[in-house]
Amino acid sequence: MGEFEKSFAVDEEIPVYRGFFNMFRLKLRHTLFRGGWSGELTRELFHRGTCVAVVLYDPVNDTVALIEQFRVGALKFKADPWLLEIVAGAVEEGESPQEVARREAREEAGCEIEHLIRVNEFFTTPGGSSEKITLFCGIVDTAKLGGFHGLAEEDEDIRVEVVDFDEAWGLLENGVIDSAIPIIALQWLAMNRARLRLEYGASY
Repeated sequence: MGEFEKSFAVDEEIPVYRGFFNMFRLKLRHTLFRGGWSGELTRELFHRGTCVAVVLYDPVNDTVALIEQFRVGALKFKADPWLLEIVAGAVEEGESPQEVARREAREEAGCEIEHLIRVNEFFTTPGGSSEKITLFCGIVDTAKLGGFHGLAEEDEDIRVEVVDFDEAWGLLENGVIDSAIPIIALQWLAMNRARLRLEYGASY
């Protein structure tokens, strides 16, 4: 990669909508690879902020806890907009990502994480959203997991299902799991599963 002086300038930031999520309209300019500056661009930014996701894995039983819930973003594309996902939630002011991971595991799956492993950080849809995910793997005992969870005050209606890793991988390969975050999480788990079973499989 050649040398390139990266710079940008936000000339205007206008709140378009404030609600469950926030939307801004930006007028901005940035430097160009070929030299000079772009013209003024107008872009809408969906502001989601920092979030956390946790793939809950039991290395003793080689099982994964998946959650299923209604997702409005899938309405236009699926007759069945209930998606298989992993535990996730937003980081509130004063919370660390690790605290959020443990809190969301309790709220959405009814479990305590024994060991928490940081996987990576990534943007989900940076073309128009500020959402950034910190992904964790939570080592758990899935023996008693299942049932219905979620916070009533947040209108959450979540079903938890424990499946063998091979079944979870089959759901991914067959397109049943079609949300980006659990796909990334299960791909990481596939690459690191043997190590996790050696390290945590005997006992927690």
